[in-house]
Amino acid sequence: MSKTKSLTHDAIMKALDWSYDKAINGGVPGMDTAIELADSYLQKSGTLDEKVKNLILWQNTKSATSGFLTGLGGLITLPVAVPANITSVILVQMRMVAAIAYMGGYDVKDDQVKSFVYACLAGNGAKDILKNAGVQIGKKLVVTSIKKIPFEVVKKINQTVGFRLLTKFGEKGVINLGKMVPLAGGIIGGTVDAVATNTIGNVAYKLFIQDQNTESNDEPEIIDMV
Repeated sequence: MSKTKSLTHDAIMKALDWSYDKAINGGVPGMDTAIELADSYLQKSGTLDEKVKNLILWQNTKSATSGFLTGLGGLITLPVAVPANITSVILVQMRMVAAIAYMGGYDVKDDQVKSFVYACLAGNGAKDILKNAGVQIGKKLVVTSIKKIPFEVVKKINQTVGFRLLTKFGEKGVINLGKMVPLAGGIIGGTVDAVATNTIGNVAYKLFIQDQNTESNDEPEIIDMV
């Protein structure tokens, strides 16, 4: 499989940056931006918690539908050396997490918020990544204090996420998933992706929504790791 040789840390980082740009600014035919997706759910009835959980459920249903990304790889020109099916999965999950962050009141165009969105893609490893980068998350992730996180910390978080995803997509099971994907159609296998998407959605919910609703004055504490 020559495509697997393209999976480098640099390629994954470019795929993350490309996906975030498309998720926020648009440019993928037939796909709303994260903000448009968030607004459509914010307009629905119910509490914020219910709206976010409905969004996650919808994403899981769509990711479990084999035809959801049919033709996506063919409609867009990927400027990154990552297989189209992997980039498509990153894009769908990235858009979901960014939409949840937006629904929680965060500015998804801030580099710090972008970094936290990236961290969520690591699933259950997200808080460890943040902790190892020197960010101690309390019970409440305050919107204003997140902007105080220095650029060096943001860069470290992003790089660590890149290595986590490189390992994830380099595992035998995920590569096998890639082999099942018809090149022309860009169809993804549903089961593995739906489980991962659900986990990532729940992590984003806890980080951007649930913890923010907790009565607490705790703020992210930046520890000097240099």
